[in-house]
Amino acid sequence: MNQAAARPVDFSILPGEFVVCRLPADTPVPAWTHASPFSSVTRTADELSVICPAGHVPAEVRTERGWTLLGLRGPFPFDAVGILSSVLGPLAGAGIPILAVSTFDTDYILVRTAQLPRALQVLSAVGCAQRLP
Repeated sequence: MNQAAARPVDFSILPGEFVVCRLPADTPVPAWTHASPFSSVTRTADELSVICPAGHVPAEVRTERGWTLLGLRGPFPFDAVGILSSVLGPLAGAGIPILAVSTFDTDYILVRTAQLPRALQVLSAVGCAQRLP
């Protein structure tokens, strides 16, 4: 295993409520997706998915609300092994559903806000530490 994955992963909590949006696959990327410090846009043949702060999304857009965004403290090298599994494994073992998003430099995990206290307990128990953003 790469040494980067052997140590506990620190994380920060991004402020605010986040949502996961589903739009038709042929929808142009909406301007509201760019209005925050974090957004993720993914297009497949079946859909356009957007993750962004809840307050930026028009009411008519199909959403899953109530997510908190945890940013794992990277950057992580591309050859690092086990970064996500070191965090996701314990959360899965505790029955906490997540949605993971990776960028060039780091990884992000969405956790249901209602389950955030439990998720923080689980992460602390495996040595992960919350840091300021």
